Amino acid sequence: MKVRAHLYISGRVQGVYYRAFTQEVADSLGLTGWVRNRPDRKVEAVFEGEKDLIEKAIMKCHQGPPASRVTDIDVTWENQLEDFSDFRIRY
Repeated sequence: MKVRAHLYISGRVQGVYYRAFTQEVADSLGLTGWVRNRPDRKVEAVFEGEKDLIEKAIMKCHQGPPASRVTDIDVTWENQLEDFSDFRIRY
């Protein structure tokens, strides 16, 4: 069953290739959704797909790309899906 996770990622996550990293993770796991930078210096992401695959993506997001330093990820699980066709970086 497909589910949705809404993430707010804190730490040194802007200007360090974090959005592109998140897109690569999502694409490698077959997840859909989006990722964007927020004005408060957090990164916001939405993953849709199988829950076990989203959990793998979240674990990878905790690691992030080499220049990042993730201090916290706030995750909200949601049942309502938008059925995205792919995973995109939003600007």
